[in-house]
Amino acid sequence: MGFNFDFALTTVPTIIGAIGTTLLATVLSCLGASVLGFTFEMIRRGGGAAGLAVRFLIDFIRSTPVLAWLYFLYFVLPFYGIRLGAMTVGILGLSLYYSGYLAEVFKAGIDAIPKGQQEAARALSLNRRDTVVFVIAPQMLRNVAAPLGNYLVSILKATPYLAILAVPEMLGRAFDIASETYRYAEPLTVAGILFLALALLLAYGVRRVEQRLLAVGRR
Repeated sequence: MGFNFDFALTTVPTIIGAIGTTLLATVLSCLGASVLGFTFEMIRRGGGAAGLAVRFLIDFIRSTPVLAWLYFLYFVLPFYGIRLGAMTVGILGLSLYYSGYLAEVFKAGIDAIPKGQQEAARALSLNRRDTVVFVIAPQMLRNVAAPLGNYLVSILKATPYLAILAVPEMLGRAFDIASETYRYAEPLTVAGILFLALALLLAYGVRRVEQRLLAVGRR
C-alpha cells in the first residue's frame, strides 16, 4: 500500500483544525514553565532550607522523563481525590517538567549580569522585590531570550506526548485518522510537516524578538 497523496490532502483540514489546541498547550506551558522556573531560581538564590529543597526539586525534575510527570498527574492524583482534565494535566505536566530546565537558564542569565548592577540597586536602597523587577529581570530577559526561545520550540515538539491523555492536538488527530482508516503514512506525514512549519515559524519569531532585545540593549 503506497503513499496516497489525495488521501493525505483529505487529512489536512482535520489535522490543521488541531493547531489551536497545540499552540494553546505550547504557549500556556511555556508561560507556566517560565513563571515556575524563575520562581524556583529566586528561591534557590535565597538559600536556606527552602533553597536547598528547590535545588533538589530542580535536579529531580531534570532527572525524570516528561511522560512520568504526565502519567503521575493523570493517573495517580485521582487516587488522592484530585481529578484534573486532560488538557490541564498536559499543560501542568509540561510546565513542571520544563520549569527545571528554565530555572537553569534563568540562573545563567542572572549570573551574566554584572555584580555592580545589584550593588548599585542596594546603594539606591531598592528592596529585594524592586531589585528583581526593575534591575535583574529586564537585563536577564535579554540574556535568556535565545535559550528561552529554543525551549519554546522544544515544548511545541513535546506536545505530541499529550496524545496519550487523549488531548486533541495535531498528532492525536493524526492517530485518530490512522486508527479509523488503517493508513498511517499519510496523516503522520501531514502532522510532521505541520509541526516542522510551526517550529520554523516560532524559531523565526524568536530570532526577531532576540534581535529587538539586543537592539534595545545597545541603546
